[in-house]
Amino acid sequence: MSKPLLLILGDQLSQSLVTLRQAPDNAVIALCEVADEARYVPHHSHKLGLFFAAMRHFARELRDKGFEVHYSDLDDADNTHSLIDEAERLATLYGCDEIRVVRPGEWRLFSAMQDRQTGELPWRLFEDDRFFTTPDDFSRWAQGRKQLRLEYFYREQRKRTGLLMADGKPAGGQWNFDHDNRDPIRRDLTFPSPPDHPVDDLTRAAFDAVERHFPDHMGDLATFNWPVTRRQALGDLRHFLDHCLADFGRYQDAISERSAFLFHSRLSAALNIGLLSPQEVCQAAEARYTDGAAPINAVEGFIRQILGWREYVRGLYWTQMPGYKQLNQLGFERDLPAFYWDADTDMHCLKRAVEMTMENGYAHHIQRLMVTGNFALLCGVKPEALCDWYLSVYVDACEWVELPNTLGMVLHADGGLMGSKPYCASGKYIDKMSDHCQHCRYSPKQVTGDDACPFNSLYWHFLARHRDQLNQNPRMKLIYGSFDRMAPDKRAAIQHQAEQFLDRLDTSPGYGQPGHTAGYYASENTS
Repeated sequence: MSKPLLLILGDQLSQSLVTLRQAPDNAVIALCEVADEARYVPHHSHKLGLFFAAMRHFARELRDKGFEVHYSDLDDADNTHSLIDEAERLATLYGCDEIRVVRPGEWRLFSAMQDRQTGELPWRLFEDDRFFTTPDDFSRWAQGRKQLRLEYFYREQRKRTGLLMADGKPAGGQWNFDHDNRDPIRRDLTFPSPPDHPVDDLTRAAFDAVERHFPDHMGDLATFNWPVTRRQALGDLRHFLDHCLADFGRYQDAISERSAFLFHSRLSAALNIGLLSPQEVCQAAEARYTDGAAPINAVEGFIRQILGWREYVRGLYWTQMPGYKQLNQLGFERDLPAFYWDADTDMHCLKRAVEMTMENGYAHHIQRLMVTGNFALLCGVKPEALCDWYLSVYVDACEWVELPNTLGMVLHADGGLMGSKPYCASGKYIDKMSDHCQHCRYSPKQVTGDDACPFNSLYWHFLARHRDQLNQNPRMKLIYGSFDRMAPDKRAAIQHQAEQFLDRLDTSPGYGQPGHTAGYYASENTS
């Protein structure tokens, strides 16, 4: 009788995992903390703390259910600190004749595991059925389409699942209520505080290991407040439904000086590591609409992020890799600005976005897209530098979701496969959607001069620099029309302002952190 080793990865902490459902009585389960996975980019200490604490709790839950579990922690003397090698070591140790694993969240691991499907100790790969769709489902949908637009994919998922549908039609009479979800921040708004998660002995031990092994990584675990068990994750879900969902929609694009979280759910990390399922989260939100406890624009906007966007970017990742990762259609070459690691900048919106990232391992999607992302786009930061940073610093960053969002959505490096136009904006957008500008030394109303917001000149400089690639885009013609109507001396002054700023911009050729001089891309490209 076959005796399998069931390798469970740090983002697969679900009792419903297919390998657990099909586990024979003699199976050995392995969860492995390995230094290679913690260091290939310098992951935020909160991200490492989340993964290691959640893995340790999950291992205990499996033992309580009667499974034989081997847990390799960072301090084990025999730990090889390579995920593939450690799994094969344990399989040999326990006399297993095969290794079973569910599709990992990164092509790098998937490819390595595929290469080991034959041999004396074969690896068997299982599809991850915890999502609404599989990569094959997305591939069938994408076949023959010139553009892979979210809206069409999302509508098909609504029809297929029945979420927010009534008699074959979308609830509320339309598919998308995005136009109702763009309210700027108000001074009188108060924001709910997320629930506190106490740190037990198991979590404290995981934190101690992170602090000892990775002392130079971003973040302080004293401010950690993420769910590391399913019970805690369900508590976060209830808190969101009770205190945030009703206001989530209209303020989902707003940015606040006073709050890192506003009315956002903070559920992406729990979803991505398996403590919550996307199905239960969407059904719970839909029930609040059905019960009249939350408006359609809020519930539809929230469900679209999970049923639509989350599934869409995963499908795009798996159908476009590995070539997708090398795309750089706009030819960006700049290294990452150094302040992305320490928040040392006098641009207040960027300072606050990075400070919140340092403190929480989190920034909401508009901070990522329209502040840190928009700045990187306008400055021409090379995709590998920005992708490595986003993968490093956010607790919810698994590559299948991080890479398309960063390379495609933020940097438009895929030439428009994801987005119909670059998501570039001047300082006016940030002034409209946030309360940052009133605290900044720069004015969003000025384009040139010492007090002008750098976003303004960088915006027009970006458009001028990439005119040949972008001016045929129908969504960009009005913008280029405005640029062409500017007086020549004004255009020249804007160009000069932007170039002076870029010449002074301090960039980091590596991570801006001690001990990190090359990134994931560098290690991949030389392997």
